[in-house]
Amino acid sequence: MTNNANANVHLVTGATGTVGRQTVLELLSRGHAVRALTRDPAKADFPDGVEVVRGDLADPASLVPALEGVVGLHLITFDGGLFAPLETGPDIVGLATEAGVRRITVLNGGGDTPLQKAVQAGGIAWTVIMPVEFMANALEWAEGIRADDTVREPFVGRLSAMVHEGDIGAVTAVALSEDGHGGKTYLITGPEALTIQDKADTLARARGREIEVVELTEAQAVEQWRAAGQPEEVIGFLLEVYGNTPPEGRTPIGTVAEVTGRPARTFAQWAAEHADAFRSRS
Repeated sequence: MTNNANANVHLVTGATGTVGRQTVLELLSRGHAVRALTRDPAKADFPDGVEVVRGDLADPASLVPALEGVVGLHLITFDGGLFAPLETGPDIVGLATEAGVRRITVLNGGGDTPLQKAVQAGGIAWTVIMPVEFMANALEWAEGIRADDTVREPFVGRLSAMVHEGDIGAVTAVALSEDGHGGKTYLITGPEALTIQDKADTLARARGREIEVVELTEAQAVEQWRAAGQPEEVIGFLLEVYGNTPPEGRTPIGTVAEVTGRPARTFAQWAAEHADAFRSRS
């Protein structure tokens, strides 16, 4: 851990999550002082140079020490434990204003959540980060692929412009650390729209072994998700978004290149980086 209290620090909440971790690493790679907020610092596992601090967005008072010297603040909109929409936005924005925060990025929580509304109503320059499906979601297939070289999903013909989580972190890091992004909502996609078969074929090439795609009925999918412990509201959301993916979720756009100056990473790149997760361990 390093002490960045007197530097222009960028504070990342939800730091151990998929996007938060990538934002921390991107900020670090760009030479910024970065502070990672988590409720359990002992499990954070960040590289040297990242200051890890304890805090909880559901308890705004816990953020006061973490906000010292912070110029850029990245926020999530849900409670990390219960995934309930956070109602503490006004308090957080007030504390950020008192601390002299200049920019806030908010990871969109699927709509106008109370915290996002509070940030947009505050006086600090804000940017909403709105990614489509994460490439990292493919890790949900890893166990089945390792077991019997099979992906079992409904709606196998659906298209997804899925985005590399590193690109979400890169866009967030730029918006958090540079001027000119205030008041903007960045929809972030990957460079191509892929079917489930496309994704399975890409993973097969990366791991060096074929993968079969088995299409489930909606009823079979619901049974599978329930067996995996998914709440009913999540199951309903999955049926809607997979069965009727909105144009935003299946249409590649150039946000990553426009904001970061480099092209969005492909699913083939992601698959190569994670190929071992899909290989049998026997």
